[in-house]
Amino acid sequence: MDYKKIEEASRRRKRITKAVTYVFLTIWAFMVLFPFYWMVLTSVKSYGSYNSEYIPKFYTTSPTMQNYSDAFTAVPLAKYFGNTLIFTLITTAIMLVVVVLAAFAFARLNFKGKDLLFAGFLSLMMIPNELVIITNFVTITNLGLRNTFTGLILPSVTSVFYIYLLKENFEQIPDELYKAAKVDGTSDFKYLTRVMIPICQPTIVTIVILKVIECWNSYVWPRLITDDSAYFLVSNGIQEIRENGFGRENIPAMMAAVVVISVPLIIIFLIFHKKIMAGVSRGGTKG
Repeated sequence: MDYKKIEEASRRRKRITKAVTYVFLTIWAFMVLFPFYWMVLTSVKSYGSYNSEYIPKFYTTSPTMQNYSDAFTAVPLAKYFGNTLIFTLITTAIMLVVVVLAAFAFARLNFKGKDLLFAGFLSLMMIPNELVIITNFVTITNLGLRNTFTGLILPSVTSVFYIYLLKENFEQIPDELYKAAKVDGTSDFKYLTRVMIPICQPTIVTIVILKVIECWNSYVWPRLITDDSAYFLVSNGIQEIRENGFGRENIPAMMAAVVVISVPLIIIFLIFHKKIMAGVSRGGTKG
């Protein structure tokens, strides 16, 4: 048996496999990034140039930044940015407190019916979002909280998935640490803040980032619960540009607004993408 030929054939198969993998990843990256490229390209085309293209062009010879100016003058987009920032920060802060305390209770505290309660809690993930939105809308309306930040924030201050993710992460911490802390007279709250939260920081950071992205991109609920422009978010602003901004459908200005709105999220993801991947993978690993 010629071991050299077998080894050479094995190396050849590995090279071919690697080449095919890189080709596939390159094609996939192009498919994923092309919509963003098209968004940026459209945002720097003039209104006349865009509408005169019977066949879409994948480049422009006369880019303009006028659309970015139009996006901020057609509607009070800067105010909507401020509203979105308030909504995102408050919602994320309250959600983090709720998620951390709930995950700790399910992971470390012992009480009757805990497993049954958690199973029922997880079953909530099976309820279609449309049904939840309808129920939330009726509840918020009956409470007289439409067109308020409270009405915007309340339905988003908890998440079954985030509680489950953090609970799994908390359960990876050895029970011996908890028992030793209790022997030393450490309270549950002190053990949570001094031991569990620092150890599970990657997962908590991941939850915060994902919630920020979720709030920033929120569209259906803000459109449903607010019709007062004083409480509009950036998602409302994009739709307002389309409907009322110029008395016509100005796609380049809309794309400029979307680019501006997307930049903070892209920066956050590029900075923290390793923590997101580490937190998600850590939360799904036992032992």
